[in-house]
Amino acid sequence: MTEKVTVLLGASESGQIHLDASMANRHGIISGATGSGKTISLQVLAEGFSRIGVPVFMADVKGDISGIACAGKNNSTVVERVAKIGIKDFQYQANPVIFWDIFANFGHPVRATISDLGPLLLSSLLDLNDTQSGVLYSAFKISDDQGLLLLDLKDLRSLLAWMSENRKLLKAEYGNFSAASIGAIQRRLLVLQEQGAEHFFGEPALELPDLMQTDFSGNGVISVLDATKLINQSPRLYATFLLWMLSEMFESLPEQGDAVRPKFVLFFDEAHLLFDRSPRPLLEKIEQVVRLIRSKGVGIYFISQSPMDIPEDILGQLGLRIQHTLRAFTPKDRKTVKAVADTFRPNPKIDTLQAITELGIGEALVSTLDGKGSPTPVERVLIRPPESQIGPLDNEQRKQRISRSPLQGRYEETLDRESAYEILKQRAEDQASQTNAETQRQPSRRKARSNRQNIGEAFMKSAARSIGSQIGRQIIRGLLGSLMGGKRRRR
Repeated sequence: MTEKVTVLLGASESGQIHLDASMANRHGIISGATGSGKTISLQVLAEGFSRIGVPVFMADVKGDISGIACAGKNNSTVVERVAKIGIKDFQYQANPVIFWDIFANFGHPVRATISDLGPLLLSSLLDLNDTQSGVLYSAFKISDDQGLLLLDLKDLRSLLAWMSENRKLLKAEYGNFSAASIGAIQRRLLVLQEQGAEHFFGEPALELPDLMQTDFSGNGVISVLDATKLINQSPRLYATFLLWMLSEMFESLPEQGDAVRPKFVLFFDEAHLLFDRSPRPLLEKIEQVVRLIRSKGVGIYFISQSPMDIPEDILGQLGLRIQHTLRAFTPKDRKTVKAVADTFRPNPKIDTLQAITELGIGEALVSTLDGKGSPTPVERVLIRPPESQIGPLDNEQRKQRISRSPLQGRYEETLDRESAYEILKQRAEDQASQTNAETQRQPSRRKARSNRQNIGEAFMKSAARSIGSQIGRQIIRGLLGSLMGGKRRRR
């Protein structure tokens, strides 16, 4: 019989409370008011998964989680809590951590290509209306047909400009799109660039196996994304990155049967940003992925102030629930507290509704899944202290750990291979040269007619070159590709 693997969460009056690791791919949520202890619960869970050999990804949105890379320091509060919970093997220790940062200030840079992101996520990121989204979908189809790689923002801007110039020629095959719609998308791209998105779009793109490593001792490596600047500067880009990563995981990982532990765990802080203002088609795809990705051995844990921030269809799929205190100052607050209390399986020993507003810092109402996948009755739990440092590293400590990273040098240098921008620029130069040459050869009375023909001829030659360059390959974006019937292929 396989030995059960667990993660200690804390203790209630009935004894220690453990998370069965075989149920950890059934997802979870950590919720509660600001300052109620969500970050500590997040740190404890991440440590626990790392100790049992599970790689972890987590976003640091407040800048206070980097201390997980350093051993904690002894203090009387921790000693007292360890004794209350009855932890026999507690020891202060660091965790294996790799730091990431889209802006490359506090970790390795993180990138994805425009093509990887795909039109659905990009439309949501740009907050496009239906007409503008249709134009963007046409742009991606044209990029496929014309063999134009979309790697960064300048590639997409160049393609849109080319579409605007040639929209009459493209109308028959790709439908009508106005210069106004293209202009609106271009303006949104400029805003996105001002928010720092040019740091995210490009190559080398993040390779997911680099997030799924264990160290020489068999501990899961914890990847920490510094999102403090990102979430203030572009919260929609933060949400889009997390959703892109989730979809890539779903597409690339093989199916995994029942296992004693998950293959990978992700913590998504400020979870409401993933769903706010997302179009219904995107929400439906997110719900599908959350439901199906557990078969790939991936667990997703949302962190938010209230479970009500999570769509109901997703909330119903979350097995582990850690609820810290909530405030109930207004009728709306009391309604929320009542709704949260109703999500727990009742325990006759606990008044859940009352307890939610009385919990102290470091206390939480906890419900896990038993071995059969059924929710356990809610327990009032004293959360165990982390063994790593509570609070952030200083800049020097972080720099030292980044310099010793096994990924040092892999992502730091930006690549800029030939893509849509370079190809379209070369086509424009070739067309201009050809037009000038023919103008010099043609009689002046036939110039107007020749110029009209040259535009069409140049387009056909351009298309022919593109088709020839596509033999045996096609540009397919990764966004939820498996659900849409496509398979991702990098070139």
